[in-house]
Amino acid sequence: MTAKRRMLSGQAIRKLEGSLFIAPWVIGFLAFMAFPLGYSLYMSFHQVTIISTGIEVHPAGLKHYKYILLENGEILYNSLFPFLRQSLLMLPIILIFSLLVAIMLNQKFPGRALFRSIFFLPVIFTTGEVVQEFMTQGKGDLGFLQRYNIASLVSENMSGAWAGPIVAVMGSFVLILWYSGVQILIFLAGRQTIGASVYEAARIDGATPWEVFWKITLPGMTPFILLNLIYTTVDLFTFPTNPILSQVTSSNYGQSSALAWIYFVIILVFLGMALWVFQKVQKASGMGAAD
Repeated sequence: MTAKRRMLSGQAIRKLEGSLFIAPWVIGFLAFMAFPLGYSLYMSFHQVTIISTGIEVHPAGLKHYKYILLENGEILYNSLFPFLRQSLLMLPIILIFSLLVAIMLNQKFPGRALFRSIFFLPVIFTTGEVVQEFMTQGKGDLGFLQRYNIASLVSENMSGAWAGPIVAVMGSFVLILWYSGVQILIFLAGRQTIGASVYEAARIDGATPWEVFWKITLPGMTPFILLNLIYTTVDLFTFPTNPILSQVTSSNYGQSSALAWIYFVIILVFLGMALWVFQKVQKASGMGAAD
């Protein structure tokens, strides 16, 4: 009986500890985000007019949603589809680049701490305005692309639906990689969770570095790949070059709120599809099968 009470007491303590850790986020969400989100959803079903004495709100039903989804394709579709194609290209680039850099930064070499700082500093110092200004000045592209006119070759040999997103990704390639500091940090932390004894045993058995990567490193990094997939997806949909967010303005609160909520649902759908594809790839490759 005493052992059972101790077990229950231990479980209660762990639940209390978890609740205390999550409490700041819950309090912050309720205090600063819950009301704005609810009020935004409320405004999306109303016609909002700013007057000198305050705000006039008149019920509009689904008017804004119908206008955005069915009547005016320029608001959503003309910008959304090219951006989705661009995101499909950027996701694997960022994840693969971050994984490879994290594996290299985990090696022991002189100046390792300096290189880790260099890859993470852009996350600290850059803001959306700074990144947007770099892209406007053309600082994010690769020099040899212009030198050899790669963009024209892509446009001539691919359909317009994919040529535009590919050229856009090439035009901001450096900044895309520059923006991968958080992903590199997550992968670096994940790589350090794999014990050195596992690699020593593999070397004793005669495994090549290529076999070690595919049989040990990559399966061990699977949870962190999933975490970075979620983070990168959300980060891309709030990227400074996002054409949808630029249309969410204060000129029409009702319509902008409706557009924001439609975009939120699209993000959830895109994220769900990315997770579904990840699970399919994981099952096909056998990664995480032991879990």
